[in-house]
Amino acid sequence: MEFRHLGRSGLVITELVYGNWITHGGQVEEDAAIACVQAALDAGITTFDTADVYAQGVAEEVLGRALKNERRDGIEIFTKVYWPMGPGKNDRGLSTKHIKESIDNSLTRLQTDRVELYQAHRFDYETPLEETMQAFADVVRAGKAHYIGVSEWTADQIRRAHALAQELKIQLVSSQPQYSALWRVIEAEVVPASEELGIGQIVWSPLAGGVLTGKYKPGQSAPAGSRGADPKFGRFVERWMDDDVLDRVQQLGPIAEAKGLTIAQLSLAWVLQNTNVSAAIIGATRPEQVEENVKAVGVKLEAEVLDEINKLLEPVAVTDPKETISPNPRA
Repeated sequence: MEFRHLGRSGLVITELVYGNWITHGGQVEEDAAIACVQAALDAGITTFDTADVYAQGVAEEVLGRALKNERRDGIEIFTKVYWPMGPGKNDRGLSTKHIKESIDNSLTRLQTDRVELYQAHRFDYETPLEETMQAFADVVRAGKAHYIGVSEWTADQIRRAHALAQELKIQLVSSQPQYSALWRVIEAEVVPASEELGIGQIVWSPLAGGVLTGKYKPGQSAPAGSRGADPKFGRFVERWMDDDVLDRVQQLGPIAEAKGLTIAQLSLAWVLQNTNVSAAIIGATRPEQVEENVKAVGVKLEAEVLDEINKLLEPVAVTDPKETISPNPRA
């Protein structure tokens, strides 16, 4: 396993982060989820990402049980706050009330006294940013989180939050956006702003929901058991279920083979070539998927290989910065 600093902070994390969106409490039973976490640990992954909204708290609970016997100082746990966690008007957003109640609830579910990173899962247009950042500062000063991050915020929102964080003397160190060879929205504004401010990207869906594994073939139905075939979760990949896109992904095969990689490993390595990416989040329904994904760590892609990939995929890369998907099918 290789390690990188999270932005310009002193926190060191693994290049691949194990995340449990959709899988824990959703696609897989708990025994399988715990087996995947163990596979991640065995592969050298020490960084784990979740959120309170994933399966309405169940994902945090499963992760807490999976990690409870690990040496706490040897792992890094990230979680998030924002999406609705109950029917009440204050059971959502980034108000002081919701942040302070949510961190305590998350820590209980995770069976820990702190998280290394607490992230704003989306920007809250109904709460003053000053209030949100003050609440995060209170969480940090209470020792319940070491660092603060954001997810799917624009460059302008990140700049404003970073300035407030500096005033409050807390460290806003990360951004968690969607990013893959098929989804490059952050390259235009978020990455340049983050590089300037010392903020690192922890990217989600680096395999475009599994499309960049090559398992979806043009002209064929999605394989049984895959996300694309799931009536609940298929919407997360439907934007790429186009024969032209799938054909181009298949053409990555010879490029990957020449490097001794699978299409999935090549796609993960492509993401990790971005110097502003501190880590890529992987999920898994089977331990073997974790074992295969970690083979992308440390791979260096030559300029000509990157050019080949970009020529194939840039024309089909989705770049609409306004499009966003809820991380929870029920939200």
